[in-house]
Order: sequence, then C-alpha cells, then structure tokens
Amino acid sequence: MHTFAKYLFTSLLPHDAELAYKIALRAMRLLVLESTAPTGDMSRPHHIASVVPNRYPRWFTLSHIESQQCELASTMLTAAKGDVRRLETVLESIQKNIHSSSHIFKLAQDAFKIATLMDSLPDITLLKVSLELGLQVMRMTLSTLNWRRREMVRWLVTCATEVGVYALDSIMQSWFTLFTPTEATSIVATTVMSNSTIVRLHLDCHQQEKLAGSARTLALQCAMKDPQNCALSALTLCEKDHIAFETAYQIVLDAAATGMSYTQLFTIARYMEHRGYPMRAYKLATLAMTHLNLSYNQDTHPAINDVLWACALSHSLGKNELAAIIPLVVTSVKCATVLSDILRRCTLTTPGMVGLHGRRNSGKLMSLDKSPLRQLLDATIGAYINTTHSRLTHISPRHYSEFIEFLSKARETFLMAHDGHIQFTQFIDNLKQIYKGKKKLMMLVRERFG
Repeated sequence: MHTFAKYLFTSLLPHDAELAYKIALRAMRLLVLESTAPTGDMSRPHHIASVVPNRYPRWFTLSHIESQQCELASTMLTAAKGDVRRLETVLESIQKNIHSSSHIFKLAQDAFKIATLMDSLPDITLLKVSLELGLQVMRMTLSTLNWRRREMVRWLVTCATEVGVYALDSIMQSWFTLFTPTEATSIVATTVMSNSTIVRLHLDCHQQEKLAGSARTLALQCAMKDPQNCALSALTLCEKDHIAFETAYQIVLDAAATGMSYTQLFTIARYMEHRGYPMRAYKLATLAMTHLNLSYNQDTHPAINDVLWACALSHSLGKNELAAIIPLVVTSVKCATVLSDILRRCTLTTPGMVGLHGRRNSGKLMSLDKSPLRQLLDATIGAYINTTHSRLTHISPRHYSEFIEFLSKARETFLMAHDGHIQFTQFIDNLKQIYKGKKKLMMLVRERFG
C-alpha cells in the first residue's frame, strides 16, 4: 500500500499537489498499530503482540511494512522542502503514525541531508523538522536500551549546531528529558564547548559565555545526579569558572563518602594534581585510601600505582601530610612488598623536599624510630610475617627458591629497625620450629639465613 501511495504521490505531484499529499498522508496511517494503541518506543513491536493476537501481523512482516511507510514519509519530506505549511503537516503525520525509533531517526537524518545540500544555503525549516524528529528519538530511547544510542546523541548535537546557538542552549537546558547524565556531560556539553563548535557558530564573547554557562549548569546537575560517572567531566567543564569549579569539587567530596570507588577518586585526584591543586588532590587521595583494601597476596593489583602516587604526593607536600596518610596506608594495604616499597621511598628523601619555586628545603630525613615511619615499618614487618605463614600453608617444592628470595626481601625490611637483626633471627628460628616437617625447605632456609 505504501509503495503504491509513493508511486501515486510522485506521479500526481506535478499535476495536483493537494491530491498527491492527501493520498500520501492518508496512506501513512498504520491501522494495525493504532488498534492496539501502544505507547512509548515501538522499536520492539512483538512485545505487544499478545494484546491483539489475531489481528497482529508477524514482526518481520510489520518491519517490512514500516520500512515502506518510512520511504513514503521520506519522499514527502523531500518534496515539501521550502514549504513551511506542507512540512508541518508531514511532520505531524510522521509523529503520529511512525512508531519505531530507528525509522524516525532515519527520517531525521534524511531531512538533515536534504536541508544541508552543498549547492545552497541550509533550509532552516527542514533543519528544524530534522531536529524535532531527533528530539523525539531521544525521548523515545532514553529509558530503553538501544545500541545506536551514542550515534544518535552525537548526531543530535550536530543537527542542533546547524540549527543554531539557541537550539544547543535549549537541548542543554532540557537535558534530563533527552539524555542520561553521562551522555549529557561526556558527549553533549563537551561537544558544545569544543573549539570546532564555537568556530562553526561564529559566536561572539557574550554568546560564548552564555553557552558555557548553560554547559556548566548542566555539568553540575549531572554531577549531583550521577557523581561516579559525571564528576570528572563536570570538573573539566567548570575549569574556567571558579565558583562552578568549587561547587563541582564539593560534589565530589560529598559523594566520596558514599557513592564513589577508590578508582574513580584516584582518577579525579590525579587530574586535580595535574591541574595544579595538590592539596585538593591529596584530600581526594586520602578519601580514596579509605575505600581500598589490598590483601597480602595482591602484589600486582592495579591500584598499587595509585597508592605509590598518593604517598609520593603526600611526601612532596610535607611531613604532616605524610604523617596523616601513613595510618590510612597501614589500614588499607596488607601487601608486604607494596608496604616495603613505600617505606623505602619515604626514607630516601625529606618530606616536602621541593618547596616554593622549586628550591630544596633544608629538611631532615625522617627517623624510622619515630611516628609515622615507625608505624609503617612495624606494619611492613608484620605483613612479611603474616605473608610468610600464609605462603607456607600451601607451598609446593617448585616454589621453594622463590620463597627463599621472598625471605631475603623480608630481611632487608627487618634490618631497617634498630633491633631488626634480633627480630629476624627470632622469626627464622620460629619458622624452623613450626615448619620442621618441611625438611627440604628448612634446609634451604638454614643454608641462606643460618
């Protein structure tokens, strides 16, 4: 029916446009779908097949019919270019009769292509039809899973940019009806704020600032709604506005206690340090540490680099910051090799070594006999002892030589304590007593450590 209507439409158009549109618009109706009165996205029509089982066509038949219906609509849109009244009529017909988001998206793209043909100025009326259809697709697919969603969002921003600055401002102000918070910050606002968009729109300073203000408002709203996925984008988007940036930072701090993982917090902390906010980076790093838990055998955990970075940052800020983070490290990290690495780095240089203007402070190395390094040293020795016992319960002969190397590393840490030599000797004697049944292993222990 739709194919025949399309043929009639194109044949009649040069002779009787009114009749051509009358026939095509009448043929646009899809009675079989109207009878079920569905709502929302009809891209999965088989879900409502149970409503009217006898009258409903099979999904593949329906899909074919809808494709033909879409072709008819596209033909009418092309013919109506430049005619405001006709375009409005065709748009209403599409919105009323086409139920599938993918077909509406195709029509939006078709309208956009026809409106922006290279040989002439863009047809603003048709562009607005394209945008209107795009907005409808956004609303239809917002709460349904759609694999083309990212493409659709990017396309909509391109379309709105062609329509003009007011269209971009409008989609940002009503973002929550069109996009998820992540889409709104990572695709919409980021694209709007890009240099290419500003150049494309030929914006003056006042217009740029107004658009940037809308993008920042959007970013803060998204960060409030979904801090895990939007906080970093919000901080980036608000960089040039002191008050907005402070607000975004506060949102992160508030969310850190409840909704954010150590990975997210470390990522934001590293960004803060990179932007030249070391104290804020430090604050976020300490919050991240409270969420972290590294057990004795997790010596290749991806968070280790973050822990080492956080300790290096604290160390560079000064003795007080280092003293504050070490108890958090001791609580969160039970892995001996990681702890010994941190300990070694802390004993090599003075805290706050590089002061203002890069001048070296004349500070002193911290003592291992006093807090906070004493606490770290004790925790590292404790971790080596616990790990040794854990490894020995399940050890097989092929891991013996690796275990002896591990004990050698442990000895290096023991010897950092003033009574370390005695402690280590007692520890080895203890092992020989408890694990005397593992004769070959204990013979290797004696050979290396006496």
